[in-house]
Amino acid sequence: MTRLKIIVDKTADWVAYYPTENLLTAHDYLAQGSRTDASPTQVINLCNSYRYLSYGYYTSLLAEARGHKVIPSIRTINDLGKKSIYGLNMESLNASLNKLVSRNSQLKLQLEENQRLEVTLCFGQTRFTPLADLARQIFEQFPCPILSMTFRKGDEWQIEALRPEGLKHLSGEDEDLFAASLDAYSRKVWRKPSTKRKYRYDLAILVDPEDKLPPSDPDALKFFIKAGRKLGIDVELIEKKDFSHLAEYDALFIRETTSISNHTYRFAKKAEVEGMVVMDDPTSILRCCNKVYLADLLASKGIPMPQTTFLYKDRKKELNRVAEEMIYPAVLKVPDGAFSKGVVKVSNKEELLEQAALYFKQSAILLVQEFMYTDYDWRIGILNNKPLFACQYFMTKGHWQIYNHTSGEAVSGGFATLPVHQVPPQVLKIALKATKLIGDGLYGVDLKQSGDRVVVIEVNDNPNIDSEVEDLYLKEDLYHQVMSEFLRRMEQKRLGLG
Repeated sequence: MTRLKIIVDKTADWVAYYPTENLLTAHDYLAQGSRTDASPTQVINLCNSYRYLSYGYYTSLLAEARGHKVIPSIRTINDLGKKSIYGLNMESLNASLNKLVSRNSQLKLQLEENQRLEVTLCFGQTRFTPLADLARQIFEQFPCPILSMTFRKGDEWQIEALRPEGLKHLSGEDEDLFAASLDAYSRKVWRKPSTKRKYRYDLAILVDPEDKLPPSDPDALKFFIKAGRKLGIDVELIEKKDFSHLAEYDALFIRETTSISNHTYRFAKKAEVEGMVVMDDPTSILRCCNKVYLADLLASKGIPMPQTTFLYKDRKKELNRVAEEMIYPAVLKVPDGAFSKGVVKVSNKEELLEQAALYFKQSAILLVQEFMYTDYDWRIGILNNKPLFACQYFMTKGHWQIYNHTSGEAVSGGFATLPVHQVPPQVLKIALKATKLIGDGLYGVDLKQSGDRVVVIEVNDNPNIDSEVEDLYLKEDLYHQVMSEFLRRMEQKRLGLG
């Protein structure tokens, strides 16, 4: 279980709030020395000044040196100390501010009456409701317990300054906001000690309850939680809205469909910056989520694939030449499609050109591959460069893909789950070669086998693990192996070996 330390200049600074055993003065914290804590530690630095070489500065500096998670970090302190640095991040925030002003008459009126407005943010929350979303965005970019934000009117509204503040800055109403937001942020300060079992590590599983095709179904998630807790890991489900709480955990397991363009990549990147164990890690997401990158990587390393050609939006002559020379049927793909979406079979030149024109609205580069029909695709699950599970996913009845979306809903074919030792050696060998190019995380390699020929279709950074499907052979041991790998990596991090 993560330990919490709240650091203040003087205990008198905390007089407005309930006493807590988590409270320490900066001097006492700094005087503790650089010892290794038995449990992960979260430090909330509430000193009144973070200026260079002050107690507040040293608190964050030595917290990082001791391997503690600290808010604000030294990077955040340095960024907020130089407008030339944090100003680089203002363009998107100012755009968000002006959108809010145009849409919210209350906000527009209050800003126009004042011409300049100062708002206090506590852990990304504010008493000024119209600015709630902007406050959250600012906290995500500059995680700091207390910030003062000043607006001014120029050609349009702009954020004039962001200043880190201490507890002395807070008024009566802001003290109430601080207490509530700290409670929401830490979830540990105000509650009585729990009688439940204490866990050594905390792991968050990122899920989307609205996802129609999640990588793990509810029963599989329960098995992950159960397996983790048996190993001394407190496992909790989190959602997109919990981004600001991410640093409370020691590890992140992403169990919703990943994309470079959505919040899953932002979660992965944040977890990596915080020094957490994370699957899928951001590098794996980058390498797997774009089929253009993946195809180029596999080809450059001699990994067998279906014959693949890139199509470029602005090269019509080249597109026409490829369309003329292509052997049909062929498969046209959008680089970031998932679950058979953005993938279409074309039967002739005209269909290729017509479908390419539609897909070029989504991407400047497309892939066209030779069509290889097989009754099933292999899916080899690999964890830390070792085979984990093996499945055969059969094509949907009357269709050439595993998933058929033509009815508006995803319909999938059957499957067979096999022990890894029954998989043809060539299939395992090629799958392992492919994933070693990506990393050492959790992957699912899709392959086709036709006689002696085995080719990689794609490498998934976020493979399905569903109850009664991928776990059909290993049962609970599959979940135990995944959680054991998280435990191994968290132990390495704690010992400074990761």
